[in-house]
Amino acid sequence: MELRIKSLKFDADQKLLDYVEKKVSKLSRFSEHLEDVEVVLSLLEEPANKAAKIHTHAYGHDLIIERNASSFEDAVSAAVDAMKEKIVRTKEKIKD
Repeated sequence: MELRIKSLKFDADQKLLDYVEKKVSKLSRFSEHLEDVEVVLSLLEEPANKAAKIHTHAYGHDLIIERNASSFEDAVSAAVDAMKEKIVRTKEKIKD
């Protein structure tokens, strides 16, 4: 699984990049068919102004999850949890 991390409108520090890599790498446990994973971190103008978007391709489908929170860590964690569920649901649909 290849992981690409982009930060829009700010420069992400190494600590945040390490956190994202650690969290997103756990997705490979749920499917061996994950090709490349792209994580986009961006700042919004809303109160919960940190956004994390995870985009991957598995089982012939594009899987995209986006979450907003007051911190990047919370947004990434919520997006990874949602992506786990989406991968499992997609995997079950393929088996049926």
